[in-house]
Amino acid sequence: MAMDLMPVDRIPDWKERIERQDAFWDRKILDRPVVHIAFPREKPLVPWPARKTHASVRERWMDAEYVADWAHAMAMNTEHMGDALPAANPNLGPEIFSAFFGAELEYTNDTSWAVPCIREWGEAGKLAFSKENAYWRKLEELTAALLARGKGAFYTGLTDFHPGADAIAAFRDPEVMNVDMIEHPDEVRRMVRVVTDAYLKVLDHWFGRLAAAGQAFTCWAGIVSTRRWYVPSNDFSCMISSPMFDDFFLPGIREECRHTAASIYHLDGPGALHHLDSLLAIPELNAIQWVSGAGKGPETRWLHVYRKCQEAGKGIQLGVDAQDLEFFLGNLKPEGVWLRVGGVRNRKEGEAIIRRVSGWRR
Repeated sequence: MAMDLMPVDRIPDWKERIERQDAFWDRKILDRPVVHIAFPREKPLVPWPARKTHASVRERWMDAEYVADWAHAMAMNTEHMGDALPAANPNLGPEIFSAFFGAELEYTNDTSWAVPCIREWGEAGKLAFSKENAYWRKLEELTAALLARGKGAFYTGLTDFHPGADAIAAFRDPEVMNVDMIEHPDEVRRMVRVVTDAYLKVLDHWFGRLAAAGQAFTCWAGIVSTRRWYVPSNDFSCMISSPMFDDFFLPGIREECRHTAASIYHLDGPGALHHLDSLLAIPELNAIQWVSGAGKGPETRWLHVYRKCQEAGKGIQLGVDAQDLEFFLGNLKPEGVWLRVGGVRNRKEGEAIIRRVSGWRR
């Protein structure tokens, strides 16, 4: 491991956990495949922070000290087994990248969304990415608070960016953008170029912030690695054909993959599955995170998707319930699998799963 990383004080084998996840990108196994197991501690190590009254839901999202206190308590009061490592990600909602250009965000308790800000394409010129943007400054504040609170306790990650088609759909509204794909293709292509150029610089900035703090790199997908990695995605893609996806958006996704040291594509739902062949053909893409979506399980139903990814030489991030573990161990190759096992209730169950995964062979 070339980087001099911040340790996690209560996890003596943290280096080995990161080394296994580094090997995952190359579909290599050091001593066993990556297995991530996390569940609440029976007895909390630290008190949970007192609930705080905020004047609005937005104010709660923006309270950096409150967010950092809860992140610390969550990290300390969670049992991390196998290769799981405590982490927290600054979060202002999935359309924060669009907000950097001037879009406003509306907040609920659980999420936020951008208010469409380009009513006509003639207004597109008013969009301007800026580090003086209030949302950018707040993300800096949240990241700083997490880095300070997490030292020795948890890793701070990157926030959930959605560039490319998702950013443009936030500017326009997804339904309107569906029409744009037919009636305003040149405007869409120009905006893809604008947001992609900005996004690559955004990634470099936040990678630099984490590296300066001695951090490994992580984000909402949970992998913790010394490589500068991220999650290309395009949730809008479920609304368009494969030829249209390949024409408008695949080149930008390739750029994203080439810009990072490792990447895992977030393929969200059956409606986006028809793009899988195009994604598997990207040489620089290391892995696929397939999410079947609510009501589309169990994951055993999608074995053919995972096998197709493995046959194409890509890694897979696989989230399974403990009761389905044997099915996947018997039907997939262990190389290039990052395995998250849910439904684990205690250390005894976790240790049994780790032993079983350690014996996983072709």
